Amino acid sequence: PFPEATAINEILVSGESSGGSAGKILLTSFGLGAAYDFLAETVNAWNPGISTTSVLGPVGEWLGKIRVELKINAIAALFGLGYIIGLKYAAIIFAGSVVAYMIFVPLMGVIFGGPEPLVYAGVSYNIAEMNAGAIFSAFIKPIAIGAIATAGVIGLIRMRKIITSSVVLGFKGIGKKGGVSDVARTNLDMKPANVLLIQLLATLGMGILFFVVCVLAKDFTVGQSILYALIGMVISFLLCFLFTPVAAEAIAIVGTNPVSGMTLVTVIISSLVMMAVGLSGQTGIFVALVIGTAVCTALSVAGALISDFKVGYWIGATPRKQQVWKFVGLAVAALVVAFVIPIMDQAFHFLVEKNGAMVSNEDVLPAPQANMIAAVIKGLMTGGQQPYLLYGIGALIAVVVTLLKIPTLAFALGMYLPIGINAAVLAGGFTAWLVARSGSSKREKEARANQGTLIASGMIAGAAIIGIVSAVLRLDWTSFAIRFISIGKEFNLETVADGVTVLRDTPAAWYTGIWGQLLGLLMFVGLGVITFVLAKWGAKMQMKEEDS
Repeated sequence: PFPEATAINEILVSGESSGGSAGKILLTSFGLGAAYDFLAETVNAWNPGISTTSVLGPVGEWLGKIRVELKINAIAALFGLGYIIGLKYAAIIFAGSVVAYMIFVPLMGVIFGGPEPLVYAGVSYNIAEMNAGAIFSAFIKPIAIGAIATAGVIGLIRMRKIITSSVVLGFKGIGKKGGVSDVARTNLDMKPANVLLIQLLATLGMGILFFVVCVLAKDFTVGQSILYALIGMVISFLLCFLFTPVAAEAIAIVGTNPVSGMTLVTVIISSLVMMAVGLSGQTGIFVALVIGTAVCTALSVAGALISDFKVGYWIGATPRKQQVWKFVGLAVAALVVAFVIPIMDQAFHFLVEKNGAMVSNEDVLPAPQANMIAAVIKGLMTGGQQPYLLYGIGALIAVVVTLLKIPTLAFALGMYLPIGINAAVLAGGFTAWLVARSGSSKREKEARANQGTLIASGMIAGAAIIGIVSAVLRLDWTSFAIRFISIGKEFNLETVADGVTVLRDTPAAWYTGIWGQLLGLLMFVGLGVITFVLAKWGAKMQMKEEDS
């Protein structure tokens, strides 16, 4: 059925018949997303971090004492994401947050909030002095990690027939032969031998990387380094070869790519194999992580490419040209990511010091799957104490949710992600539901739904671009320009160890108080209203162009 490709094709057809209106809507929504997030997160004209503790006054403060707090990260990027996800999955994700924040966190405070500290997994916790956020990070996140991991495994089990047929199809494809003159242009592919050659060269490149890293670690002999590199190469190639057909067929059939589950399985297999041959510690973590990254990337590309092929089939494209340009696109994407990620790290710092250790800065990018995989790798490779009981509770929750026929991975991700993110996603999903059900006829409803998708896409793109701009304004080579445009926060320069200059911010009282947050809530509601009006306007133009 190719659900994703079908949706893309419908948008292309809609855009072909109403190109002018689609362009106007995209540009308008791009500007809307960029302007909104620039004002909210760079100028700090209002506080997008809304909390019931502040907004509800004394009631919110009382709820905070019993560790019940609802937040919303009211920015355009998350609103647009929720719009595209839709109300169903946004609600399921938010339900996971409700269970985590409104049930588990207060329950931990009630049960273990006595004067005696709780000692678990080698760490002592004074629950009585911990707020909701601290309890969530220490105890609820491991439960969510167990649920996410189990959801991935359940997804693989459910797709066992697809996996088997895909692997068989992959082996058959190796021996397929045929010339280019006896097939139609729309069936012309790259030669399987050339594709295999590219795969082998990429695998060899990873092997060289593994060898260099092992040698530089100075903990292994040259012979051991060669052994680890060869094993890493074999694991990478085999898992990419076996799993990519699964991702492609899963996207084609159900529109869902089980990337998280298969990447987790890859990391576990890689870690166990590397430990079996004597590679562990930081070097082992690096090798397992690179293998997982390679497989994860291959899965994502395979899922996207199969949808591209289907759309190309409908519009009469040549598959071989699609494949060639996909390689070009991958190269460009890799270069862009290699440029952007260091900028984001310098501006926002992905790792921050907490309790004497460097931990993930989850206020910037929660990255649930990445942190889950990091926890699994560290647990396997370093041999430290792990909260296996909490992992087990999460696994049990995943099984129960599966039996209730609720999308398990979405629910588990909701348990892991901060509730502020999921609340904003829910707001976007609810707006999408309202837009899709407005209109007096089926045609008008479909037109508004299509326009809403364009609006959300443009909004996300605009917010993403302005996010990079905001990061650049926080760097030293721009003289920390954000200092001169921020309203709600005062930015100051501070010299730390080794003479390094860093940027510190001090929020204004109105910004963190009730008025700054109420203004943020009002602006977020206004964003939803503007989205609804834009969808209505765009649908009107689309139908007018279709009739002309």
